[in-house]
Amino acid sequence: MDFTKEQLSELLTVARVINSTLDLTNVLDQVITLTSKILNAQASSLLLIDEPAHKLIFKTASGSKAEEVSQFSLKMGEGIAGWVAENGEPLLVNDVTKDTRFRRSISESINFPTKSILCVPLISKNKVIGVIEVINKINDLFDEKDTNLLSAIAEQAVLAIDNARTHTALGQEYRYLQETLKITPNFIGKNSKKSKDVLDLINKVSQTDSTILLSGETGTGKELIAQLIHYNSKRKNNPFTCVTCAILTETLLESELFGHEKGSFTGATTKKIGKFEIAHRGTVFLDEISAIPLSTQTKLLRVLQEREFERVGGTEIIKVDIRIIAATNENLSKLINEGKFREDLYYRLKVIEIPVPPLRERKEDIPEIVSYYLDEYSKDLDRKVDNIHPEAMKLLMEYNWPGNIRELKNVIERAVVLGSGNTLLPEHLPLEIQNKVQDIKSALPTNLTLAEMEKWYTEEVLKTTNGNKTQAAKILGISRNRLDRKIHI
Repeated sequence: MDFTKEQLSELLTVARVINSTLDLTNVLDQVITLTSKILNAQASSLLLIDEPAHKLIFKTASGSKAEEVSQFSLKMGEGIAGWVAENGEPLLVNDVTKDTRFRRSISESINFPTKSILCVPLISKNKVIGVIEVINKINDLFDEKDTNLLSAIAEQAVLAIDNARTHTALGQEYRYLQETLKITPNFIGKNSKKSKDVLDLINKVSQTDSTILLSGETGTGKELIAQLIHYNSKRKNNPFTCVTCAILTETLLESELFGHEKGSFTGATTKKIGKFEIAHRGTVFLDEISAIPLSTQTKLLRVLQEREFERVGGTEIIKVDIRIIAATNENLSKLINEGKFREDLYYRLKVIEIPVPPLRERKEDIPEIVSYYLDEYSKDLDRKVDNIHPEAMKLLMEYNWPGNIRELKNVIERAVVLGSGNTLLPEHLPLEIQNKVQDIKSALPTNLTLAEMEKWYTEEVLKTTNGNKTQAAKILGISRNRLDRKIHI
């Protein structure tokens, strides 16, 4: 395919977005917004196949009616999107009034006049997993070049979907191994008051069976806290199971939670036991609880109230003894006001709420976290990096960490991989963090002797460790006794 320099630049932007995070919802939202811009279209949407239901589900959309269109679904073969999903071929229709495959009921119900549609399949491992479509090219008609460009974007979107699903599968495998080996998770970073407050709450709630809601930004360690609660409770010798609600369609989510009976839907060739049943006498962790559809919320409320449910397609009432811990990075009160989350479910979930602080509010913990991951990645990558330059530590302390601990962990792994020698230097850090080097250098005192400069650096490192001498000695690469001598020079 031949693309202009501008189009190649736009495709590179899409690739950058896709490689920036494993948060599938965020990536697809950004990709679909870029798609409308790149194709100069009034609207665009991405639909994924829900195999058990044999339907196409709108995962994300852009344009003035994005919110309304997300309420719809299509049967396989239904509409232009359904035809593309079923046949696995692109379809360009510049006058939908002349194409019998066009389903006008959606555009009419949301009052969005549709003139033209370009739709291409999302293909992963020779299998169609969904479609991406653009609607109404502004002041023009779609052509073959647009089809090629949208197909290239679709390939990038498939990468994002595959990466997110692989990440989830690996996480589930890790959790299974952790359950099997009974590995107790480790809470890293216990110096700040906010961390100590969270640990105090964990200790108090672990011995109860109360339902818990963990609230906080992405990457703050909510799943780790759920594990800590479980492995410090009387349920620790029973399963800890996790379901990430945002990555599953409604049918798959209900099957994952409640299980299903053979023949209950297309593709249900055998009976499946759900996570609630598997976790009997253990703990179920529901991550991204805000993504649960309203119909499934009603069924979840019954589990919370009665500890009972039926499998999808079944009539047998199944009783379970489970503890539920839920997590969210959304404002559930706002979703309640918008009619997207049940108020009674919210109060059932937040019997005890634990707010998990972002990393920028517990910066005293950064040196301990950095040291932990330096050790971990040095062992994993067979590289000895056991020291960090004070300027590099100061940069890490000053950075705002929008991605929280997950971002810090990735930064340390990158530094160990790309660095040289046994010291992590400022230039081993990403550019957005390196850009603050000049500010730090301008703060250096002048006209000091070498001994005075050494003492100044030592004191700066002690500040970053909140006075922890053992941690400071490790960062400086010297013994604790030598550190004491330097302080008292």
